Amino acid sequence: MSNIPVYQNYINGQFVQHSANYIEVMNPANGDVLSKVPSADKVEVEQAIHAAKQAQPAWASRPAIERAQYLHKIAEKIRQNIDRLALVITQEQGKVLSLARVEVNFTADYLDYMASWARHIEGEIITSDRKGENIFLFRKPLGVVAGILPWNFPFFLIVRKMAPALITGNTIVIKPSEETPNNCFEFTQLLDEVGLPQGVFNVVCGSGRNVGQALSSSEDINMISFTGSVETGSVIMSAAAKNITKVNLELGGKAPAIVLDDANIDLAVSAIKASRITNTGQVCNCAELVYVHAKVADEFIRKISDAMASTRYGDPQLDPDIEMGPLVNKSCLNKVASMVEQAIAEGAKVATGAKVADTDSGYHYQPTVLVNCHADMEIMRKEIFGPVLPIQIVSSLEEAIELANSLEYGLTSSVYTQSLSQAMRAIELLNYGETYINRENFEAIQGFHAGTRKSGIGGADGKHGLYEFTQTHVVYMQN
Repeated sequence: MSNIPVYQNYINGQFVQHSANYIEVMNPANGDVLSKVPSADKVEVEQAIHAAKQAQPAWASRPAIERAQYLHKIAEKIRQNIDRLALVITQEQGKVLSLARVEVNFTADYLDYMASWARHIEGEIITSDRKGENIFLFRKPLGVVAGILPWNFPFFLIVRKMAPALITGNTIVIKPSEETPNNCFEFTQLLDEVGLPQGVFNVVCGSGRNVGQALSSSEDINMISFTGSVETGSVIMSAAAKNITKVNLELGGKAPAIVLDDANIDLAVSAIKASRITNTGQVCNCAELVYVHAKVADEFIRKISDAMASTRYGDPQLDPDIEMGPLVNKSCLNKVASMVEQAIAEGAKVATGAKVADTDSGYHYQPTVLVNCHADMEIMRKEIFGPVLPIQIVSSLEEAIELANSLEYGLTSSVYTQSLSQAMRAIELLNYGETYINRENFEAIQGFHAGTRKSGIGGADGKHGLYEFTQTHVVYMQN
């Protein structure tokens, strides 16, 4: 215990000694204590916000290409430390090492991608109705951004919020999840080495009740970018409402996968399994349920059950060849187990799994397939966030779409068909921010990751995600 690292908040370019309470960070695969991190109070949050506010005008006045150079330097630092950073992520979050490495590499790529926008942030010249007048639309930074992070892809989400904020001239205060803060502090140590100006990037760790509330209710925060649950997103919106602060929210998902009667079943099985077990099912955009056409239901259920049952899982530090690690904590394990038990009580049948895994330690749940499911079941309507796949049989694309659009979430969806007409029909009618055709659910850097309904407000990635971090200023200039 005495040898574990003790991390400190990063405020105004300095790691600031914390003298109050600390939070112990646990390894979900074996229960070991990994570190101690600050449980910050409102005063420390206000110090970080003040530092960011003081630094923002000078940061915004730099040419965007200069700001981009810092992002490239941070990306290079990350690439020099891939294995070490991946191990930190695996230890505190339970992600398999191969996926943790993907996350680290993707994070560096994202920094370089957002840096590439330095010469492409554009305004507009708008035709005027008046003789001798020009109308200009400028894009300007918002000011200070608060980035509130989840625990499921904790490293990538740092830069998904930081990179577009900084390249457009904002400064930022980051709150990592108290479940997975170590990677953020390791990232911050690398960032500190590149000489980023003081106050541009700040980290304050602690609970949502203290740090999250202080950020969300501050009149000096100009946008809150949050990724997490609907419940927390609603609390953030309420706190932000007092100051009419802009919110950018990626919330929950209940992504339906629609398998039609002409689908390539082997492809559908492979892609849906990959989507379902990635990060132990703890991904907002992964396939959460399946609507399968009655004509291919037996074949699909048999093959997906065999595929899920064959999943290799365990402690990712002990076995680098596994496909799936533990759930992030006991609360999440209990939630998954409870939802499966409720589904069985409501009439679902177990095709495979449906039990807490028999392992020596850690929060492991068996990869599970449930059949005989129907739309009124909780497990068909609420986000599971675990390696469980409920299946409902349908008779047509139209029935599947009606069911999919009745869900309260609208982040991602997927369709498996060999018919262009069926695919285009699904695209036309599905009320979702993203639809994947004949592939796993995983978005691109240059896309726009955004949902409808209770899945959030605004979005991330690409040009449209970049412009979320700007405000417009229209000027009418009469000659």
